[in-house]
Amino acid sequence: MYTSNLNNLILNSDSYKTSHWVQYPAGSEYLSSYIEARGGDYDVVFFGLQAFIKEYLSTPITHQDINEAETIIQAHGLTFNRAGWERLVDKHNGFLPLRIEAIAEGGIVPVSNVVCQVVNTDPEFYWLPSYIETALLRAIWYPSTVASVSHYCKGIIRDALEKSADNADSLIFRLHDFGSRGASSHESVALGSLAHLVNFAGTDSMAALVAASRWYQMTNDMPAFSIPAAEHSTMTAWGREGETAAFANMIKQFGGAGKAFSVVSDSYDLWNAIDNIWGDSLKEDVKNMGGTLVIRPDSGEPTKVVREALERLAVKFGTTVNSKGYKVLPNYVRIIQGDGISPQSLGKIIDVVLDAGFSAENITFGMGGGLLQQVNRDTMSWAMKASAISINGTWKDIYKDPITSHSKRSKKGRLALVKDDNGKVTTVKADDLNSKQDNLLRDVYVDGKLLIDDNLTIIRERAGW
Repeated sequence: MYTSNLNNLILNSDSYKTSHWVQYPAGSEYLSSYIEARGGDYDVVFFGLQAFIKEYLSTPITHQDINEAETIIQAHGLTFNRAGWERLVDKHNGFLPLRIEAIAEGGIVPVSNVVCQVVNTDPEFYWLPSYIETALLRAIWYPSTVASVSHYCKGIIRDALEKSADNADSLIFRLHDFGSRGASSHESVALGSLAHLVNFAGTDSMAALVAASRWYQMTNDMPAFSIPAAEHSTMTAWGREGETAAFANMIKQFGGAGKAFSVVSDSYDLWNAIDNIWGDSLKEDVKNMGGTLVIRPDSGEPTKVVREALERLAVKFGTTVNSKGYKVLPNYVRIIQGDGISPQSLGKIIDVVLDAGFSAENITFGMGGGLLQQVNRDTMSWAMKASAISINGTWKDIYKDPITSHSKRSKKGRLALVKDDNGKVTTVKADDLNSKQDNLLRDVYVDGKLLIDDNLTIIRERAGW
């Protein structure tokens, strides 16, 4: 029976990494590796490194960790670098002798650029940058991909509001995170939902609120908000014959000046709910309650359902025409579409809404699996590769260039990220930097110390909040 400690950093790696320390050339001293998103449909919004450093690299490795790792790794059929890990504990008090530099969190760069670079600071530990690849790459690719997808969606919604609404003031509340139950783990929710909050201020993932406080200094500030909302169980508990009473109870419980609440309305017949309950039996209550009813369809083909729902609500409640020439429902009734939302479907729904003459301000979106779970490392082709090694005092470039897939060609040398004369962000060799160029990569972690501790507010500003 093995002791189980998921926070043992030695075990937070791929099995094959345990044998790599004897595979490098004799005389190896330093290894420099970098992380990039090699491709994809989205610009990179960098996020998550600070959380990883605080959670995993700020606690030293101990001799107990080494003993546990040795038992498991050797039983697993692999070699174990006990002397190397013991030396790390004895010489560096268990903290990793690494330099990690990265772009500022919330920074936006095109794909195929270095966003993070790591090198060992002690030549005895040339094997360490590669050993932490598994944990470090995972810590960056997932929250950065979610932040990038979320940012892309924000751009779609912003364009729609600028085209069809009097203003875009409500933008940060137009894409709500519904992804908590569909994520693969609690930590995934914390990281992914927090990454979404780089761009928006609406979430139903309370783990993100804890994460913002734990990792990004939002102890006294609330980074996101939600509203009271119904689910099918609270509506169907009243029975089909009690649906009107269920809806009326929502108005009673949550209506009021300045308040908003959401009611899922497709338990039986969405069109009946709009035409005969909200738009007839409870119409005066909705009009006079002082707040905003947000009707939530939750089934059917989204583009068709959203358009028809808007058209039926327009018949029952009327519309005004804004300065852009688009129809707007009264302030007391809106729609939220939270079923079937992805970066691709979002744009299609908005196009249908605008084509029907309705402003995008009539609708808010909820995104669940498409935001937190339907992403993987290949979504943006993330990779961490070694690009330079120092052997016997001499640095040399190293790279891969497989003849069977040139898209997997890796970069060479110790790298830097700069803006060229045209303001375009590009990756260059650090040795080629000139005196007028600033390296956008900055030291974040050196030898166990976190050097930059940003709060979420600053990160949001960088991302164009």
